[in-house]
Amino acid sequence: MTNYRPLLDKEIATLTVYGCSAEDWKQVLVVEDFSASYFYNVHFSGNVYLGTYTKVFELLGGVKKHSGIFNCHLHNCVIGNDVFIDKINNYIANFEIGDEAYIDNVNLVLTEGESTFGNGAKVPVMIEAGGREVPIFDQLSAPLAYMLTFYRYNKAIEALEGKITNYADSQKSNKGSIGKNARITNCDSLKNVRVGDFAVIEGVLLLENGTINCDEQAPVYIGRGVQCTNFIINSGTTVSESALISNCFVGQGCIISKQFSAIDSLFFANCQGLHGEAVSIFAGPYTVTHHKSTLMLTASYSFMNAGSGTNFSNHMYKLGPVHQGITERGVKTSSDSYIMWPAKIGAFTVVLGRHKGNPDISNLPFSYLLENDGESSLLPGINLHSAGTIRDVQKWPKRDTRTDEKKLDSINFDFLSPYTLSKALKGIEILNGLLLTMDASASFVWYQNCKIKRSSIKKGIELYEMAIDKFIGEKVVERLKYEHNDLKENLLKLLLDDSDVGVGEWVDMAALIAPQKAVEGLLNKISNENIPIEAIQNNLSEIHAAYSDFSWNWAKDILEKQLGKSVVEMEIQDFVSVIEKWKKSVLTFNDLILRDAKKEFNAVSRTGFGMDGDDTDKQLDFDAVRGTFDENAFVKEINAQMNKTTEIADKQIARLVNLKN
Repeated sequence: MTNYRPLLDKEIATLTVYGCSAEDWKQVLVVEDFSASYFYNVHFSGNVYLGTYTKVFELLGGVKKHSGIFNCHLHNCVIGNDVFIDKINNYIANFEIGDEAYIDNVNLVLTEGESTFGNGAKVPVMIEAGGREVPIFDQLSAPLAYMLTFYRYNKAIEALEGKITNYADSQKSNKGSIGKNARITNCDSLKNVRVGDFAVIEGVLLLENGTINCDEQAPVYIGRGVQCTNFIINSGTTVSESALISNCFVGQGCIISKQFSAIDSLFFANCQGLHGEAVSIFAGPYTVTHHKSTLMLTASYSFMNAGSGTNFSNHMYKLGPVHQGITERGVKTSSDSYIMWPAKIGAFTVVLGRHKGNPDISNLPFSYLLENDGESSLLPGINLHSAGTIRDVQKWPKRDTRTDEKKLDSINFDFLSPYTLSKALKGIEILNGLLLTMDASASFVWYQNCKIKRSSIKKGIELYEMAIDKFIGEKVVERLKYEHNDLKENLLKLLLDDSDVGVGEWVDMAALIAPQKAVEGLLNKISNENIPIEAIQNNLSEIHAAYSDFSWNWAKDILEKQLGKSVVEMEIQDFVSVIEKWKKSVLTFNDLILRDAKKEFNAVSRTGFGMDGDDTDKQLDFDAVRGTFDENAFVKEINAQMNKTTEIADKQIARLVNLKN
């Protein structure tokens, strides 16, 4: 605790000579080694506490400024050591300012009354008219927000909201704060805000009723022209270039910039919003839009890329804006795409064209949804071997910009998982059912207002079955640990593992993929036990950490159903067959992916190259700029994966055969 003393008469005299004044000098308290040398034209009112000022700030261009307080009015403030404050056009009132903060050319810094600084503000995501309001707070995670949004029917939500209300109440204060080493320059107004350590705020028009939660490991940058009201902004995030944020939560490592407008929305880790507009959206991790004409409206997204001109519409007004959309993880839209809500789009589906039929195609993941002559057409499973999708999946982990030691969102990057493959299993049932009911002469059938060709149905079944074989094979190989441990011992452990957590339905909680049974267990715990918010977050992290074991239990259950016997009853040849199917599926998928990638090196792709030359020059120019197919980094990675799969499969099969002999 800092010890303060009254000003000495000689210190008051010095301050007065330097143009300083006070309503009551007795209310100005200072640390023991205070010096009045670096104050000029400062007016003090209310209770003001001052530190010592010896640091010299070195600015861009070699400019140096000595810490101190100049040209401002301070009212009811606590100012830390080595702070620089200058040119405050109005005043700073009711604020605590941390050590080595730098504040220059700001109009107004004010806390009025008691504030929770954005904590507890309710955000009406998904439905503009309300019904799914999420109370935000500075430790909110994506899976916790998912529960608050989508489990409104569960009694745990009332208990959870109560805990968040209690947390928000604990944050109440009549003083705002600016953290140590924060930099605030050339801004207009900061009202009822908490600014974290090492934040950089420059050229901002308005920050009102919010928290900027950051530290030295992951500072936040808020830039020119930005206006934020009723907000939480978390570590490592950039908000800049006249972005507008109202009643929003912005998670870790996000970029909101270039006039992007967001109202009543949640953005979680590594989201990017540039140029476009978002209203009442739940943007799970890696939701991205970079285009001026894109409108993201009343829906949930994650790992989503919205093309230019994409428009999600809830204009089926009868009782107001009450319609919502669900796009499961990995959905991608082309330029000028349109979907009228309500609709539900399956995981890793590519949407092209305009769709007004309100389809629910969530049980047909990895698809293409196309528009042909005003009708919606569906190609089930075709995106399983898209080079673009696989490239996206590979790049997401590499683009995790979170540098904070504490990462709030648990993110599962898996392309194939019990969640998506449970959908694929249902998709196989749906497609087989459609084949059975089709007229023998029919070339297509309608499903959820989408036209599906007979050939596409058969291809979709084949692709889904291969994806399931691939996942189960990977899990078997992973459990056998082919390289280091004794095969008999690992096979025995695999056979004796009788846990059923993971068997059955799975959910994707905004990037945390989990067994529904585990989530229901947590909801019951929240309902029946008085557990704190931090313990709930830890429980979600533990579910995420146990994904490998849970997903094995799911794969084992599916394998037993496929073979018609328990794993304990499986023979060596059964395991050999599983690994052979895995090898075949990996090689087949990767071959299709390479064929898709090769399209980027065909004659059409070379259009525009070799500007002033002949065909030979066109090829040479293309190679110089784009490189060759064989030397492409993505192609080389896929080829290496194929070679590695062959090596692993052949070695594992040989060991199993030897064990049998």
